[in-house]
Amino acid sequence: MRTVKQVSDLTGISVRMLHHYDKIGLLKPTELTEAGYRLYDNEALETLQQILFFKELDLPLKEIKEIITSPHFDRMKALEDHKKLILLKRDRLNGLIELINKTLEGANTMSFEEFDMSEYYNVLEEFKRENKDRVIKNWGSVDKFDQFIEKTKAAKEKLAKMAIKEYGSIKKYAEVVKKNLNSSVAITKAEQIDEFKRDCFYERNPELKDLYEKLTTDLSKDPSSEEIQKIAGEITNVAKRDYEAFKNELGDYYWYVIVRLYSVFSKELEKIDKENGGVGMAWIDERYGEGASKFIGKALKIYLGDYEPKLETLYKNLTVDLSKDPLSEEIQKIIFEIVAETQKQNEALQVEVGENYWSYQAEQYLSESILKKAMDKKHGDGTSKFIGEALKFYAENNK
Repeated sequence: MRTVKQVSDLTGISVRMLHHYDKIGLLKPTELTEAGYRLYDNEALETLQQILFFKELDLPLKEIKEIITSPHFDRMKALEDHKKLILLKRDRLNGLIELINKTLEGANTMSFEEFDMSEYYNVLEEFKRENKDRVIKNWGSVDKFDQFIEKTKAAKEKLAKMAIKEYGSIKKYAEVVKKNLNSSVAITKAEQIDEFKRDCFYERNPELKDLYEKLTTDLSKDPSSEEIQKIAGEITNVAKRDYEAFKNELGDYYWYVIVRLYSVFSKELEKIDKENGGVGMAWIDERYGEGASKFIGKALKIYLGDYEPKLETLYKNLTVDLSKDPLSEEIQKIIFEIVAETQKQNEALQVEVGENYWSYQAEQYLSESILKKAMDKKHGDGTSKFIGEALKFYAENNK
């Protein structure tokens, strides 16, 4: 039997961390002495070895616990799997080191400190400690925020690559995240939008409640009819009169976003919204009948008329003819306007992005990313490649 101190000395795991493993049920001591001291036998040490292997693969503690406590867990098979994965990781790191050495030909030293994500995680933990009320309000609970942190840790390598490419370093990324988390404008805007959705969900605004009921009395009616459009106009006016989210410089844009949400409502959107502490849109169909959300969205969109956010218009103009040269003066002029409009919105929300933001965006459009799939689906095959090449040229010539 070994004491917790002896196990700590043997493995390099801190006594505090071993206590935490015990607390969450990940690694229980074999025995507790009458004085309350923890003792571990060889079987417990083998379990700890498994935990360390899984941690090396960046799995969250919650997932590790589920795996090793499963009745189907096979220790020897797990070791074989660990070996394969760690060898792959070793080969990948060796390849990365070789690539860096070739790229930095002539450099005398190479530091891997820039790949340490601890500063970023410290920012999240500090925000949680100092802004508990805000965390609960925007994420739903502290536990959900902790789950968000664990997800970022599970994707640590991907996140680190993004941070270095877009922001230049993990340190700079952490600084920007801290600033954005504390941006009162961006947070306030999100809270204002949720206020509108909550008032609708809990029917706190009697005027809106009556208007929605009138609008959805008969979902077989024509959304473009004079009767329906009159109600849609009244809903729009009440929203813009009573809710700060739809006033000021970006008010029309956020009302457009709400209208689009009605139209494109899906279970996936509902899930994402609720996971981020927001109010989901499923209440519409539940309250007014199946298909009500799309009906409302169509009616409100027709009332909006020709209004379209400037960025939406610019991207349409950019991709109207994919046979054009993405490096041409005509296309680059539109890219310049897209950059200017994006910066304008970020400034209005007091949100900061990385100095290599557009280079990174270009890479995302050119790679097999979700962004690429979305743009090709929306505007046609080849759209993402076209935008990526145009942005890449802009980024390389406007540093």
